[in-house]
Amino acid sequence: MTTETTTAEAGRDFIRDIVQADLSSEKHSRIVTRFPPEPNGYLHIGHAKSIALNFGIAQEFAGKCHLRFDDTNPTKEEQEYIDSIQADVHWLGYDWGTDLYYASDYFERLYDWAEGLIKSGDAYVDDQSQEEIRVNRGTLTEPGKNSPFRDRTMEENLDLFRRMKAGEFPNGTRVLRARIDMAAGNINLRDPVLYRILHAEHPRTGTKWSIYPSYDYAHGQSDAIEGITHSICTLEFEDHRPLYEWLLDKLPVPSKPRQYEFARLNLTYTLLSKRVLTQLVRDGHVSGWDDPRMPTIAGLKRRGVPPAAVREFVKRIGVAKANSVVDVGMLEFCIREYLNKSAQRRMAVLRPLKVVIENYPEGQVEELEAVNHPDDPSLGTRKISFGRELYIERDDFMENPPKKFFRLSPGNEVRLRYAYFVKCTGVIKNDAGEVIELRCTYDPATKGGNAPDGRKVKATMHWLSAKDSVPAEIRVYNQLFANPSPSAANFAADLNPESLEVLPDARIEPSVAASNSSEVMQFERQGYFVRDKDSAPGKPVFNRTIGLRDTFAKEVGGKG
Repeated sequence: MTTETTTAEAGRDFIRDIVQADLSSEKHSRIVTRFPPEPNGYLHIGHAKSIALNFGIAQEFAGKCHLRFDDTNPTKEEQEYIDSIQADVHWLGYDWGTDLYYASDYFERLYDWAEGLIKSGDAYVDDQSQEEIRVNRGTLTEPGKNSPFRDRTMEENLDLFRRMKAGEFPNGTRVLRARIDMAAGNINLRDPVLYRILHAEHPRTGTKWSIYPSYDYAHGQSDAIEGITHSICTLEFEDHRPLYEWLLDKLPVPSKPRQYEFARLNLTYTLLSKRVLTQLVRDGHVSGWDDPRMPTIAGLKRRGVPPAAVREFVKRIGVAKANSVVDVGMLEFCIREYLNKSAQRRMAVLRPLKVVIENYPEGQVEELEAVNHPDDPSLGTRKISFGRELYIERDDFMENPPKKFFRLSPGNEVRLRYAYFVKCTGVIKNDAGEVIELRCTYDPATKGGNAPDGRKVKATMHWLSAKDSVPAEIRVYNQLFANPSPSAANFAADLNPESLEVLPDARIEPSVAASNSSEVMQFERQGYFVRDKDSAPGKPVFNRTIGLRDTFAKEVGGKG
């Protein structure tokens, strides 16, 4: 485990240390943070880290956290995304109370302040094209070139900016830029764009505006208007901090927030690029933004991942100052650890093979008692039906088994969980030579799973009654990418062809089929599963949240 992870488990990290110091020194009397998503897509697990950090700090230090939508680009924003983001934050267990804001709430004030920058000589209207601005900005080793429009008079700039606002000019013909330093070592200070012309209807302001502020301009000023004390961003905004502070110093803002940066989340076998996620949906590689293979919060929720497990994962990985890649096994460990304690047990047969117990009375049905959780007696027991015809898992039988195969095979005896010892006496095949049915005998004296004569069996298998079990579709999800470091540039080449296996003929306990519960349950020996929204009356569908095998726990010395 890294130092950062160990520190996080103790409830400390460098940002919390800063917050504590600011409160102790009385620099701030109350902490105010914010989570500022762009409403142009669905949130993913990387956002969950930021949500947990911002809302978590507010909770821990008796402050508050705002939810603010950065709705400065109306061509990409939709109400669908606004709704999904709010639902995701709530699902993770956090609430903003009455502190819901939009950057568009401040458009009038931001515009007035922009005019102020023009009047003070700190901003100008540039007629260069986007490409010309890009070329003239220079490189990391070469300074930029001043725009030929940089020395316009204040009066001319003000007139042009007001005409931009009035909608006189086409998209892309003019921008408002800050006048800072085209030779600055930090490219973000080379006269950054503050406003661009965009004739587009905004979800909240309609057609009132023909110009929209850049993120860099709206971000810090929105923080200042809301009285944010600690503006926590990911590391890619570190180079933007000098501009953040320059604008706060130049404008008559009501407060002076401070920006702090932390490492964003990177996971093995996972891509979190919004472009890639959008392309996965558009190209049909997944069924939608909430496909259970997607790293979106909506996908995690549909897959049955508990929000508490996500919060624990974020806590374990900690808050670091340097980027790194986290093994996805740590997330899986947190999911299993939570579900092992909370999920009730049931039986399901994913790939059924029929068994006929020839010496069991025809028409007889027994009610056997099964525990709902082996480590939590308070969850009680349930009744399961046992009869002459059963289903077992196809993988639990081999006609010609290797030496260490202890499950069912001709002449071998096994225990059926909660029931009896059974022995395979015959195999029935179809014309293609495939095994389609087994014939067995049972020992009535072994009811409950133990033999009075003390003989032992080496395998205990799950099963279901053929008569009472219910057909169901089971969807077995695996990693979307086969490569632990998938390429964002050519992600399609790294897709896992076995990321989804649909089992249309599975069988489940009647009580599972009858329940509409969204709670995750463990199908014994199979993994953790949750009912999917595609379920219909008489046609239940279940998604595998995660399998039982836990390689990560073994690697770190934990318990599987």
